[in-house]
Amino acid sequence: MPTEEPVQPERPTRRLDARSLRGLAHPLRMKIFELLNLDGPATATRLAERLGENTGTVSWHLRHLAEHGFIEEETGRGTKRERWWRRVPVTNRLETTDFRDDPDTRGAVSLYLHELVGQYFNRINTYITEDWPDEWRNAGTISDWSRLQLTPDQLHALNDELFAVIQRHLPDENAEPDPAALPVVLQLQSFPRRPDRPGGIANADDGQGSADDGQGSAE
Repeated sequence: MPTEEPVQPERPTRRLDARSLRGLAHPLRMKIFELLNLDGPATATRLAERLGENTGTVSWHLRHLAEHGFIEEETGRGTKRERWWRRVPVTNRLETTDFRDDPDTRGAVSLYLHELVGQYFNRINTYITEDWPDEWRNAGTISDWSRLQLTPDQLHALNDELFAVIQRHLPDENAEPDPAALPVVLQLQSFPRRPDRPGGIANADDGQGSADDGQGSAE
């Protein structure tokens, strides 16, 4: 008798407010958070080595990230002198329209988005400059589709459908990975473009839509 595949529980989602956004929107803190997100728990010493930074500086930023609820100490591991840190298992969601009328936070929003886009670019750039076996080269893709004509509601619907597909492929956190599997980064960008022609979207919203961190992402 066939059995249903168990539904994977989604991570709880936290919508970033002005205080938490300022706590994350710093170039070094975002790099630290990215490494903990991609590669799992680490110590300040290890992170400092990977980032080429002073251990004391990294430790200060780790405590700052913990204060704002982005990371936590991994209890039962390490010593009083060398603590291990891990990402809090929460999807952090930024709705940039929340800060449209908050000029004091606009700089933090801009910095966060620019750093996030830079991280996405660096991951792709690393992939294309590394030497990979043919089976992995043929499995990966860098693609875009530019002929879509969508309303905001249709774009929302498209993203929801894509996220649902991705959700089905997320592994159970307690499952043993396939020996042939490697960590895979899936980057999805979808955004409107002002056409360079008469009749363009002259009154379109200048603000960004939303960003999930992968730092977030829709995981």
